[in-house]
Amino acid sequence: MSLQDLLAQGEDLYNQGAQAVGDLADTVADFAGAGQLQQPAYRLTLKGKDITASFAGRLISLTITDNRGFESDELEIVLDDADGKLDLPPRGVVLDAALGWKGKALVDKGSFTVDEVEHAGAPDTLTIRARATDLRAGIATKRERSWHKTTVGKIVEEIAKANSLTPCVSDWLAKRPVEHIDQTSESDANLLTRLAQQHDAIATVKSGRLLFLKAGDAESVTGKPFPVVGITRASGDRHRFAVADRNAYTAVKAYWHDLDKATKGEVIVDANTKFERRKGVTKRGKPTKRSHLTASQEKATEPSAQNAKVLRHIYATEATALQAAKSAWEKLQRGVAEFSITLDHGRPEIFPELPAKVTGFKPAIDSCAWVISKATHSIVDGGFTTALELEMRLEDMQ
Repeated sequence: MSLQDLLAQGEDLYNQGAQAVGDLADTVADFAGAGQLQQPAYRLTLKGKDITASFAGRLISLTITDNRGFESDELEIVLDDADGKLDLPPRGVVLDAALGWKGKALVDKGSFTVDEVEHAGAPDTLTIRARATDLRAGIATKRERSWHKTTVGKIVEEIAKANSLTPCVSDWLAKRPVEHIDQTSESDANLLTRLAQQHDAIATVKSGRLLFLKAGDAESVTGKPFPVVGITRASGDRHRFAVADRNAYTAVKAYWHDLDKATKGEVIVDANTKFERRKGVTKRGKPTKRSHLTASQEKATEPSAQNAKVLRHIYATEATALQAAKSAWEKLQRGVAEFSITLDHGRPEIFPELPAKVTGFKPAIDSCAWVISKATHSIVDGGFTTALELEMRLEDMQ
């Protein structure tokens, strides 16, 4: 190859490289421009009237916390009142909130009832705190009633009807039998929480619906899997991973006491316990319609050598004690590891119980299947972030 040919080839390579660099620079510039154009947006509505404009130039921060279970979702708004012209809003008013980005559809985050107003200074600020409207009504009122030989679904349906809510329970969970349960000077929320704990489920109210879901399964009440949330190392600037020792518990123990038959006992669930549902037998030797949970041990348990978590509640039957111990053990296993991260680009569509896949961290973190347990969305200083708390799902435990 002649020197002229070499020079020509070198010039072509140079031009190609220059073009590539130019394209890269254009891409970076476009991305930077898009980043500048993307601005957080929110909408606040009072009695159907959009009042967002009245917060213009005064908003210091707006935070919405999506919680799991009967821990009420929260809204906090901090406003600049340096000129002293803001009036204190009355407690009890209902605000509808939505979050997102300008130029895109905002995500409805529900209704919140103002229950706390704070004025501080200097410089003067006004803080408005509100909680999800669904959890402020009769569901917190103490009641007296009992259920006998029924199912989880029927209990949830009755409580939902009493509180003007729509029950949403997955079919297989709704069919779970409940031998007996008492509500003695206890709110519906507390009863549902206790029932959920016994069946390793999550009970919560969202947008007028009473949801009763299997904890950590990342499924909707229809049984369809939720879409997986993708989280990369570049998604956030702060993260934390922690592995707990399960409080060194090697088993769960529950006690039961049948007053009618004057019998009592205990059940122990550990890593060696195998569960099976079996149908009983009638006096005539025919199988019963309803099945019950049974347990067997692959290895003999040694109570003196194990550190057992003892459930405080005394259950009415051995079957209910076994179910409660099983759920508590599964909860211990599912909660072995936890992961948290703050996304520097807010994602208001994320809420608790969504499954998540993380990448770009340690292999031990990336290989886990996670489920979101809490999401905190914050607009502050012109930015929009989402802080997530995640827990390891049950099927990841070995």
